[in-house]
Amino acid sequence: MLLLKTYQQYVKEVKRLARNKHPEETVNRILDVAYRLFMEKGYEYTSIQNIIDNLGGLSKGAIYHHFKSKEDILIAVTDRITAESNRNLEDIRDCTGLSGKEKLKTIFKTSIMRPVQNDIFTVAPDFHNNPKLLFNILHDTAKEVAPHYIRPIIEEGIADGSICTEYPKQLAELVIFVANIWMNPMIFDDTAEDAYCKFMVFRQMMQGFGLDIVDDEMMERLRELAAIYQKNR
Repeated sequence: MLLLKTYQQYVKEVKRLARNKHPEETVNRILDVAYRLFMEKGYEYTSIQNIIDNLGGLSKGAIYHHFKSKEDILIAVTDRITAESNRNLEDIRDCTGLSGKEKLKTIFKTSIMRPVQNDIFTVAPDFHNNPKLLFNILHDTAKEVAPHYIRPIIEEGIADGSICTEYPKQLAELVIFVANIWMNPMIFDDTAEDAYCKFMVFRQMMQGFGLDIVDDEMMERLRELAAIYQKNR
């Protein structure tokens, strides 16, 4: 009888999923709830059951129909944030009236000053236990951000005379990997002071290329984000 009941439940769930004509809405509901819970409780302290309990009747089967694990949900949440970031990069890349150098500074300043960064650094997972998530960041940096956003700006800077380099591809990769990976306190578990010192080195390195694109406000902001991260560990 128990087996029959379980089978009937299974059939009911399959039919319910088949009737779902708007899977994107279901995915967005899951991601919205997961994002809020990650913000409130932290990633490590949010379970799949917590997410289910806040979905207003959506079952565990519905979640696993779209996501294999909680880590996959986190990756999808991160992808949404990344997509928003890339739209901002595109707007800056394509805007008129700024030199390549000015666009590069605007990108860094806009990115680091975004209020959503506070949420990201609050909910930051342990990257040592999330290699798939870390790989996603590395892949997006290498395959999307560097070639499609940073390199075109550097090439524009070469053309307008505000940036001087014979290696736009390599400089784009260097700049964005240092900024997104090496200076990321969530990856290297940096203290606020460690983060500040790294930003100082990045500032000096950019000045060596003739790129005075890092100001004191940005440096203080990075230290603030590192402090938020350490506080919520």
